[in-house]
Amino acid sequence: MTRDQFDAFCGTLPKSMHVIQWGGASVWKIGGKIFAICHHRADASGGKISFKCSDLSYSLLIEVPGILPAPYLARAKWVQIDQADALSDEDLKAYLANAHKLIAANLSRKLQAELGLA
Repeated sequence: MTRDQFDAFCGTLPKSMHVIQWGGASVWKIGGKIFAICHHRADASGGKISFKCSDLSYSLLIEVPGILPAPYLARAKWVQIDQADALSDEDLKAYLANAHKLIAANLSRKLQAELGLA
């Protein structure tokens, strides 16, 4: 998945917000909380993608070649795709949608209501 495809997909998720941070990383948030990041890379692969996942998904994904515990975020069950072909685009989209749902579910009830998610 290219960075443009990553941004296009994340933009379809309800109430998601896009910002550029940390030297050009494409950061996607819901309710001010990050659910996915595409770190800038100069080569054609488009960048490394990191996202929040469930405990079970985290345990399974870090066993997949090309997927690592995300630097600085692994303790919160984030993974980083280090090789573009580690997951199919369809699988990656499913994990990104789940990351969005996981973060949204942890927002306060008030914020969920304000965003129309509750």
